[in-house]
Amino acid sequence: MSLHGLDGKIKLEQMSVLKKAGKSAREKVPFSDQAVFMPVDRDPVALVDALNKERLPELLELQRERMSASPFAFYRGTAALMAHDLTAQAATEKQVIICGDAHIGNFGFYASPERRLIFDLNDFDESAPGPWEWDVRRLVTSVILCGQSLGFRADQIDEAAMQAAYSYRSGLRRVLDLDALDRFYLSIDDGEIQKILTKSIREAFEKAARKARRRTSGQVIKKMTETDKAGRIHFIEDPPLLTHAGSELVSQVHEYFDHYRRNVAPDISMFLSQHVVTDVARRAVGVGSVGTRCYLMVLTCTDGSHLVLQIKEAGCSAVSHYYKPESDVSEFFPQNASEGYRVVACQEILQAVSDPFLGYFHAHGRDFYVRQYRDMKGSVDLDDLSATQFDKYVAGCGLLLARAHAQSPNATWIKGYMGKSDQFDRSMVEWSKAYSKQVEKDFEAFTK
Repeated sequence: MSLHGLDGKIKLEQMSVLKKAGKSAREKVPFSDQAVFMPVDRDPVALVDALNKERLPELLELQRERMSASPFAFYRGTAALMAHDLTAQAATEKQVIICGDAHIGNFGFYASPERRLIFDLNDFDESAPGPWEWDVRRLVTSVILCGQSLGFRADQIDEAAMQAAYSYRSGLRRVLDLDALDRFYLSIDDGEIQKILTKSIREAFEKAARKARRRTSGQVIKKMTETDKAGRIHFIEDPPLLTHAGSELVSQVHEYFDHYRRNVAPDISMFLSQHVVTDVARRAVGVGSVGTRCYLMVLTCTDGSHLVLQIKEAGCSAVSHYYKPESDVSEFFPQNASEGYRVVACQEILQAVSDPFLGYFHAHGRDFYVRQYRDMKGSVDLDDLSATQFDKYVAGCGLLLARAHAQSPNATWIKGYMGKSDQFDRSMVEWSKAYSKQVEKDFEAFTK
C-alpha cells in the first residue's frame, strides 16, 4: 500500500511495503555475496598522495607520523581509500545519509544547546548520501583493527565485531519500532548511558564524561591563550600544532566571520553580533584531517567573555567522489550546494542533537564549516578498555549508527533486508576480517 497526499500526486510507500521489498532483495544480493571481499587493484600510497595535493605541505609530515602509528591509525586517515575499495564490493545500492567515516573513534561526547552531555557520532567531513553498508563495513572493520592494536585475542575481537554488527541490526529494529516523532527526537545523554551500561564500562564512560564537561571555551582561553600588555587575547604558539595565520588570513578573517553569520539561525547571528574577532590561528587536528585548512578563532563579547570557534575546510566527500547518489535522498541538498553546507546538513540529519553554532561559508574558492571548539567535547579512551568493556563500547556505537541511519526514508527497507537472524552480522564480520588484512598490507606499503 502507498500513502497519498491530498492532491493525489505525492505518493510514499508505507513501511510494511518497504520492509517486504527489503526482504525480497536478499535473493538479488544474498548475504553470502556481502561476506566476500573482492580484492582491488590500486596503489594505496599513490591514492593517499593524490589526496594530499590540496593540503598544506608543511603539515604532511605530521600527518604521515600520525598515520604511521599503527594499522588502525592508518585506517582512520584513509576513509577515501576505503571508499574507493567499497565501489567494488557487493551492495544493495539502497542509500541513506551516511557518515562516510563511521569508525569507532568517531563517536564521542558533546554538549547539547540545553547543556546536556550527548554521546553520538561526531565527525561528518565525509558524510553524504551513500550505500548504508559502507558505514557498517567501516564500523566493523575498525572494531577488528582497533581490537588488534589493543592486543586482544582473536576470539575476543571476533565477539566484539559480531556485537557491533548485531547492535546495528537490532538497534535499527528497535528505533524503527518507535513512532516517527519519538524516533526523530531520540538521543542518548551521559545519564542514559550510565543506566544501560554494566558497571565495568560505566566507569570508563563516567571518566570520559567528567573530562568532557571540563572542555569549554573558558578552558581553551585559560590553557591556550595569553593576554598582552594592551589587554588583547592571543593564542600561545605551539608549532606545528598551533601557529598564527599569515597576514593574508588575518585580513580576511572578518570577511569569513560575516559570511558565517549569514548562514546560522537568527538567534545565533544576533548573539554573534555582540562579539568581535580578537585572534585567529591555524590548528592541526585529527589524523585524516591533518593538512586541511583548520583555524581557531577567539571571539570576545562586549561583556568581556570569550567564545572559541573552529573553522574547518570542507573538501569533497570521499563518498561523493566514488558514488553517485540517487534522487530520493540527494533531493534534500540544493543544487550546487557547497561542501560546507553538505557537512552541516548531514551532521544535523545524523546527530540526535547538534551544535547550534554550526554554520558554513564559501570564500576565495574554498568551502568551510564552523562549529564550537571543545564545547564539552570528549571521547572514551579506547586504550584504557578491557576486552569486556570494548565489547560494550562497540555495541553502543552500532546502536548509534542505527539511530542515525533510521532518519533516512530507506531505513525500513534496510530493516527488512537484514532480517532477524544473525546471517547479516556474520557476513559483515567475515568481510571485515578479510578487509582488515588488506589494510595491514596497505599500512606496510605506506610505512616502507
